[in-house]
Amino acid sequence: MSDWIRRKPTNLVTVGNVKVGDFNPISVQSMTNTNTEDIDSTINQINNLAIAGADIVRVSVPTETAAEAFKKIKKVVSVPLVADIHFDYKLALAVADSADCLRINPGNIGKEDRVQEIISAAKHNNIPIRVGVNAGSLEKDLQKKYGEPNADALVESAHRHIEILERHNFSKYKMSLKASNIEMTVDAYRKISKQMNQPLHLGITEAGSLRSGTVKSSIGVGMLLSEGIGDTIRISLASDPVDEIKVGWDILKSLNLRSRGIKIIACPSCSRQNFNVIEVVNELEARFEDISEDLEVAIIGCYVNGPGESKAADIGLTGASPNNLMYIDGLPAKKLSNNQLVDEIEHRVREKIQSNESKKIIARG
Repeated sequence: MSDWIRRKPTNLVTVGNVKVGDFNPISVQSMTNTNTEDIDSTINQINNLAIAGADIVRVSVPTETAAEAFKKIKKVVSVPLVADIHFDYKLALAVADSADCLRINPGNIGKEDRVQEIISAAKHNNIPIRVGVNAGSLEKDLQKKYGEPNADALVESAHRHIEILERHNFSKYKMSLKASNIEMTVDAYRKISKQMNQPLHLGITEAGSLRSGTVKSSIGVGMLLSEGIGDTIRISLASDPVDEIKVGWDILKSLNLRSRGIKIIACPSCSRQNFNVIEVVNELEARFEDISEDLEVAIIGCYVNGPGESKAADIGLTGASPNNLMYIDGLPAKKLSNNQLVDEIEHRVREKIQSNESKKIIARG
């Protein structure tokens, strides 16, 4: 947990077995991009997302056939599922008995009586609702009032639907106010955070490709998280959904809000490097994909910053001539030639993880 970020207290909402809000760890979400009616493909993608570290997965339910598929999918996956509903409120009613949460878009669900039916179904099945306000689908009267989407329009839309939920005594909800514009999104979240205590789901919607979308999301979501705003995140990328989970975790790790897997500290490399830093880091990242345990590894190409960074990490590598130097727990451990680097670092990482796990088992008695 970061000691420099003071998170805003919010109410607790539970999605399956994941607690959102009330100072619980910020959960990482993604959304399937398979055809939900293709049950096997959707299950496979959900399982891959869970392996990558997804706490919650959202699944689109656009048709009655998709609703039936959703029910079957839910029975065989372990991660909590959010049913994503647009336009047809009856689809929310169809999956309310199997979903862990219902996501509705107030801009396209329609009249209050339809929202009321969704609320009743959520109450009956004891599941929360995520109200997703989006700049691209604001209500027509708000579009007319503001001329174009802005933060105030997003906040006003959110309040309309908060009032409906509260009128029907429903408090198990979380909110999102998303736009593809960073400034608009951040401004909207800052405003709504001051006006309510429900959990907030963060994201820059339609952020873009893997590279540009990662940059936009890291800036926007990172700004809000650094201010203590946000309880769960989804990084929206035009890429493999597994990339969304990886980027989400990297943002949380960078802010010291959560940690999962190997955190590699690496220099950008220069002519002083004594081994190919980029190749070594890329190979190690690929080999560490299956590791979820928390460990810090420093890969530094020369002796300028190498010893300092290596001593501070669990396992460190400092480039030197004629042989590179590996550190373990801050102490010099072994000299390595360039052709030994990747294999030896991987071996020591896995050895240390096994040792740490053994110590935990002994401590538990």
